[in-house]
Amino acid sequence: MITIDNTQGCFVELWRKLEHTRRLHLGQHRRYCIRNILKTWLGLRASDDFIWEVCQRAELEGWNELPLPQLEPRPHRELLRALTSATLHIGMRKVDLHALDRAYSIAFPQATPINVNKKLKIKN
Repeated sequence: MITIDNTQGCFVELWRKLEHTRRLHLGQHRRYCIRNILKTWLGLRASDDFIWEVCQRAELEGWNELPLPQLEPRPHRELLRALTSATLHIGMRKVDLHALDRAYSIAFPQATPINVNKKLKIKN
């Protein structure tokens, strides 16, 4: 059972849990997709309606295989953002993206940060 908050500490744990779940599903010869991830994490709480809601918010397909989190973090970022939004009953824009991106850099320190190409705001 996992607890979901809109905090950097929670997001670090979720990023790490994604990688752990990927390895678990690989070992069990199960598809690494949103539907199976949510079923693994939430058990019976992951109803078809909840999975559909998360997929709709993330704009991703539930059965599509996800890439490695370290190589292509964007779909995973949207998954975690949608999961947080649906669980806490808040809008997608209320999810703390800065904390989510910083958590990615903490969970995967060898990977390139998610927003490396964003323009930096220069203070005068």
